[in-house]
Amino acid sequence: MINLRHFTIKSIAAQAINTRAIAIFMAFLTGVVSLSAAAQVGLADVTVKDAWVRTTVPGQKGTGAFMSLTAKSDLRLVGASSAAAGVTEVHEMKMNGDVMQMRAVSGIDLPAGKAVALQPGGFHVMLLDLKTALPKNTTVPLTLLFKDAKGVESKVELTVPVAIVSPGAKADGASMPMNQHKH
Repeated sequence: MINLRHFTIKSIAAQAINTRAIAIFMAFLTGVVSLSAAAQVGLADVTVKDAWVRTTVPGQKGTGAFMSLTAKSDLRLVGASSAAAGVTEVHEMKMNGDVMQMRAVSGIDLPAGKAVALQPGGFHVMLLDLKTALPKNTTVPLTLLFKDAKGVESKVELTVPVAIVSPGAKADGASMPMNQHKH
């Protein structure tokens, strides 16, 4: 009888150890699945050229980020984020009669191998609820989020220079002033 009791206690102890091992193993698997899901957002195969963010003055709450994007395969720019702004959106600006209108868009198609310009007066990334003024010759962190046709997400992380005009603008500074549009 003592041996049977001893055996029963050993069995219960073994079950407890097995249950704990299973719980640890399940926690490990959950962590692996979480890491796997996080790893699905890879680096996008996108070339970014002439990126810049327009300067702001103290109290100004919004500005635009502009650049040229060329994807190696068909992608869609579906979002953006920046530590410099409370809200970062993909926008389109266009003329409606004699009024310039700006609105958030769900994304911008990037056909494989074709440069798509994000520029003043057209598609751009809008930085809203700025946390501080963005003076000339500083930089802004910016992350662009893309999706392919299968819904797989990828991103590009940038450090974008702040400037008054595009790096490729004419020497006389010819560029559309940010304050000449209506919302």
